[in-house]
Amino acid sequence: MALTLGLVAAVIGAARWWEGQLPGRLERAASEGRYEACLAYSDQLASLRWMTGRAPREQGRCRRARAERLWQGQRWQEALQLQLLLANSEAGIHADRDRLRSWQEELRTKAMARFEAGDLEGAMVFLKPMGEDRHPAGDALGDNLREFWSRNRFQQERATQLVEQKRWWEALEALNRIDHPWWKSQSAVLRRQVETAISGLKTQEQEHHSHGATAANSVPVAELDAAIKGLLAQGIDDWSAFTRACRQLGGKVVESGPETTCQR
Repeated sequence: MALTLGLVAAVIGAARWWEGQLPGRLERAASEGRYEACLAYSDQLASLRWMTGRAPREQGRCRRARAERLWQGQRWQEALQLQLLLANSEAGIHADRDRLRSWQEELRTKAMARFEAGDLEGAMVFLKPMGEDRHPAGDALGDNLREFWSRNRFQQERATQLVEQKRWWEALEALNRIDHPWWKSQSAVLRRQVETAISGLKTQEQEHHSHGATAANSVPVAELDAAIKGLLAQGIDDWSAFTRACRQLGGKVVESGPETTCQR
């Protein structure tokens, strides 16, 4: 029994001695930038706190310094993971949680700046460290940005197709639906083309009315509708059916303000 007690006392004594050595070793490791050793010492110090009953504040110091170094090195995901671990540990303080939120907000701000500048994939680079680039449910910030981007690209492509068909008013409507700064700049030339064409149509319309044009010049609606229905039954799309029926009846498609008519 004496031998056993002696061994226990020796172990406890050695543990107390090592605990006394750890703060100094931790201090040197932190000041020298040896973060792996610093973290190892802090974990050992934490495991020995049963003897003193105190929570080692030193445990947070190395994680804090290491997270800062990772962040400055643009290793954002590792920095956030370590900072989150620190913030949720007993060694964490209120400032650690504030720093975590600050870093996350900084990444979101950078992501939005890239997105508005037209760099969708660049935006994802900043969202990925937080896991906000995509979610299986499709509700991540990155998912929302991709949807926004696709919607604007679709309107740009649709406007281009409508311009090729000289459907100016519909093209203008598609362009007005574009609400992304970069896509607006990309469609600026197309918008000028559409607005110039519409301005010319308005001038022609004014001249047309000034010369006493009447509805008598229009192809009869009943005949036009019948011809369109016949073509639609053949599987032709609405616009193609309208233009073909108009030609078959000896008319031509005329852009008249926001409306398109068939006139002879």
